[in-house]
Amino acid sequence: MSRIKRGTITKKRHKRLLKQTKGYWGQRKNVFRRAKETLLRALEYSFIGRKLKKRDFRSLFISRINAACKKNGISYSKFINSLKSLNIKLNRKMLSQMAIFEPKAFSQLVDMVKK
Repeated sequence: MSRIKRGTITKKRHKRLLKQTKGYWGQRKNVFRRAKETLLRALEYSFIGRKLKKRDFRSLFISRINAACKKNGISYSKFINSLKSLNIKLNRKMLSQMAIFEPKAFSQLVDMVKK
């Protein structure tokens, strides 16, 4: 029976992981065990960061809408409540875009809500 040489799959896996840790400091880039620990932590933080980014942008949209509402003489909470009661389904991102790039359209929306 012929001899089977081992390690090709493991070496491939190690190389793939070490390629992902390029640019890390010290052993974190070239020692498999340290690199794996660091990479798992980094992937976890990147996942959390993507969720936090959504939260941060939502608060940014709200503050932009609030500023535009104040210019038009209505509070943010009354504006959003009136939109919901009129069954106008615009998300905060679109309302924020309207407030920045189309202030006339936004003020028309505010006038419609005030009535």
